[in-house]
Amino acid sequence: MADATDQAFYDRADAHIELSNEQLKTFDNLGQVSASMMFGTTRFNAWALARNFKSGEHMAAEREAMLKYYCDQYRMMLEDNLDDHINHFAQYMQVK
Repeated sequence: MADATDQAFYDRADAHIELSNEQLKTFDNLGQVSASMMFGTTRFNAWALARNFKSGEHMAAEREAMLKYYCDQYRMMLEDNLDDHINHFAQYMQVK
């Protein structure tokens, strides 16, 4: 993924991660901050997708294709990041 993606992609992602990290400073519940970030992402993606349609009916007709695409993309990105954390666990988690 890294080779085909420009630096601005990662900069935008890092800005979202930084917001979540800031929230953790005042709300010490990692699971809930993570869930809020995921909800915000899905809400934004639904809005962004809706902009491509002229009607709810047309959007409904494409619902399964949109779900498949986004679920496949999420899984691919999560797999990449899980593998990265597995391979660099000691570094990322500051294990001595």
